[in-house]
Amino acid sequence: MFPVKKNQKTIFVCQSCGYQTPKWMGKCPECGAWESLVEEGDASTQVGSRFSSSRSRPIPIDQVVCDTEERLPSGIGEFDRVLGGGLVKGSLVLIGGDPGIGKSTLMLQALHCFAVQGHRVLYVSGEESVRQLSMRSKRLSTLSPHFLVVSEIDIDIILSLLESVKPDVLVIDSIQTMYNSDISAAPGSVGQVREATLRLMLAAKKTGIPMFLVGHVTKEGAIAGPRLLEHMVDTVLYFEGDRNHLFRILRAVKNRFGSTNEIGVFEMRDKGLEEVTNPSAIFLAERPDHAPGSVVTASMEGTRPILIEIQALASSTNWGTPRRTILGLDSNRVALLMAVIERKLGIHLMGHDLFMNVAGGVRTDEPAVDLGIVCAVASSFLDKPIDDSTVVVGEVGLTSEVRAVGQVDARISESCKLGFTRCLIPSSNLKRASKVQGIELIGIQSLKEAMEILF
Repeated sequence: MFPVKKNQKTIFVCQSCGYQTPKWMGKCPECGAWESLVEEGDASTQVGSRFSSSRSRPIPIDQVVCDTEERLPSGIGEFDRVLGGGLVKGSLVLIGGDPGIGKSTLMLQALHCFAVQGHRVLYVSGEESVRQLSMRSKRLSTLSPHFLVVSEIDIDIILSLLESVKPDVLVIDSIQTMYNSDISAAPGSVGQVREATLRLMLAAKKTGIPMFLVGHVTKEGAIAGPRLLEHMVDTVLYFEGDRNHLFRILRAVKNRFGSTNEIGVFEMRDKGLEEVTNPSAIFLAERPDHAPGSVVTASMEGTRPILIEIQALASSTNWGTPRRTILGLDSNRVALLMAVIERKLGIHLMGHDLFMNVAGGVRTDEPAVDLGIVCAVASSFLDKPIDDSTVVVGEVGLTSEVRAVGQVDARISESCKLGFTRCLIPSSNLKRASKVQGIELIGIQSLKEAMEILF
């Protein structure tokens, strides 16, 4: 189907990691995958000859002329927050997520916002026809005369459209469907994905057109294709969430033009995605009253504090090895805290299965939620609820001391806004924390002090 051209060298490329070898092997020596080496044409000489013709001259960095308008805001607050305030001209953004999570819906709504502002946008789909895109746009109410769509997979034709259409924003959905006739491999292979991304990256830097690349993910949750793909782009976004739940979280794992700590929260509805401006209230809306094993803590996502509910369930078991199921938290961190609980608090969990979850599908690995993890486990083990108006914040050390955390004033202010009247924080933070009317601040130095106050 994809014949190798005459006198063209061939190599074998691993479809999992991109490892190249001149001969076929059953097992990839780089990643250990079996039967993953596929024969492809060696396009390295073609790539070199195609892009080596332009000569660049180094200039002093203080003489570089920058545009006054550096970012292009979409108007979707949560989307712009993750990007760092808006879309940078000439940037290449890769967005990945599970099938059906809403990547294409997010791109359609974002492009529509750009089109409403008068920008010409182009949506290139390699998976859907123009008719299907029109049907989805009508359902999402994202119709605009500045919104152009095309169904195409040939990278040469797409690059020619950039010169003729001259869009202000481009979306490729998806990068795994793009095809280059110079490479004798099927669309989605390592060589095709790498070549297509390289040519789009050079076009973005040359023309200044910001581009979005939608990428498929593997069963492990990583973006399919070579790892080099994430190094080539400027920004890598992951669209997370359970398809059975309403909430979706947009998270940046790489951003050359902004922070990687910011998240955007969306709610999936019949008319598409709607941004959630107050995630704390949404995540705590269904919190049960006076329930053992439930505690509220404050986590920082970039510059925004978010209150989350940590739930724990300790159940006795007759099996020799107790079960540990952790969702939304770092399992290694939880194992470390379990050892501290048993050693310093005398709560023996060896005969109990432990299940932990962060309500709402949120994931956090911040050390400031350590105290919340310990309090939730202790509450479930003792079968004693924690007061519903209490928030706990603090990092726990191996000697059971409670250490200071950053941005404690923002966490306290967010807790007070949502009606909480008591907050347990480290004693070292209490000395520097600003007094907030309506909430009682209690400083603690160790886990034993926290247990005495809560139980």
